[in-house]
Amino acid sequence: MTKPVAREPLRRNARSNRARILATAREELGRNPDVTLEELARAAGVVRRTLFGHFPGRAALLEALAEEAAETLRSTVEAGAGEGAAAGAEESAERALARFVFRMWPVGDRYRMLLALARRDLGSERVAEVLAPAREATTGILERGQRDGVFHSHLPPAVLSAGLEAMHVSLLESVNTGALEDAGHRIATAILIAAGVPEKRASAVVEEVASAMRAASADEA
Repeated sequence: MTKPVAREPLRRNARSNRARILATAREELGRNPDVTLEELARAAGVVRRTLFGHFPGRAALLEALAEEAAETLRSTVEAGAGEGAAAGAEESAERALARFVFRMWPVGDRYRMLLALARRDLGSERVAEVLAPAREATTGILERGQRDGVFHSHLPPAVLSAGLEAMHVSLLESVNTGALEDAGHRIATAILIAAGVPEKRASAVVEEVASAMRAASADEA
């Protein structure tokens, strides 16, 4: 009877260590894709043996990060789709794009980390698989906006989506280095402008969406 009780603190401690290692790996790998497992262990405040107990090698750690990112991105995309439906079937593409950027902002570091690791470690195909829900959602919004005449139509939706993704990641890196201060508003505005929305209209749409999301959060609280 006492063994399960005695083991539970150990299990909780193991889960805590694993979560801390993954969180540290996301941050450190986003900054330096060449960081070693030994350096990650020190940064996470665990001994090398503890890290290897959870992840027997770099490949196992990176796959765990990829799976974690995939689940987070899927749930974020689904939540955004639900919000869009709640906002009404006639929500404009420009509002949908702004809402999507705001939704993706808190998980932007996962984008940076995965893209940094794409070529050498995870492989482009695996990264594309992880990012597929977010990329498909963006492409769908852009395709609708092009049909409605609110976004540029000189590029195919998937190509325009790839360009906006690269811009989003670059701006996020600027925030992380301190070159830009933003909580999502300026980046959402920049994305809309790049997609073809006039600056004043883009600013107004971003503020409308931000206000609606704040109101929804207040209602949930």
